[in-house]
Amino acid sequence: MITIRSASERGSANFGWLDSRHTFSFGNYYDPAYMGFSSLRVINEDKVASGQGFPTHSHRDMEIISYVIDGALEHKDSIGTGSVIRPGDVQRMSAGTGISHSEYNASKENSVHFLQIWVLPEKQGIEPGYEQTYFSPEEKQGKLRLVGSHDGRDGSITIHQDMNLYAARLTTDEQVDYTLQAHRAVWIQVVRGGINLNGSLLSAGDGAAITGSETLVITGQTDDAEILLFDMTA
Repeated sequence: MITIRSASERGSANFGWLDSRHTFSFGNYYDPAYMGFSSLRVINEDKVASGQGFPTHSHRDMEIISYVIDGALEHKDSIGTGSVIRPGDVQRMSAGTGISHSEYNASKENSVHFLQIWVLPEKQGIEPGYEQTYFSPEEKQGKLRLVGSHDGRDGSITIHQDMNLYAARLTTDEQVDYTLQAHRAVWIQVVRGGINLNGSLLSAGDGAAITGSETLVITGQTDDAEILLFDMTA
């Protein structure tokens, strides 16, 4: 079964410096029908104005993944990590027993547009950690490239959860297929452009929850389509 989560139905928050869209309940946005999906807890699409950002704040017991769409995001945390996350990078911060961090737009001129994704960890109290890996556009073009996994295989980042995270870029009519196994669930998030998912048209910001054994046929509807596909326990 495929259930579409339209971008226009998401929650929102706009603070001037931050324009955020919430796929699942977050902050002041609450929808009991969208508290998460399997181990996915948050998918926020954030646009942060130049020179602005999130000052130092704390998290516990959460896997936090950042995926930059445009611009550059500067990260600093209490375990000594400092980095700039750019398009193509996939960054995972394990909050575990507790971590403090800040996130700022690295540019004084341009906004930064990114997805912040929270995944419930397989257990609480793990050691805080950080990992960041770059995946070129060529690695994702016309194929589902594994960018995150429980065991970090094939050069993917490690996620402390039974999850496989794929990224793909598609041009118009370019197609990838994915077979959903029994007792698994898939969430597809359209990062940019548009796709056809088993006959349903999805655009940037749309999501889809898929359950039950099913073969997914994903076809690009624009020349710049980009998706994330999360495969998790049902």
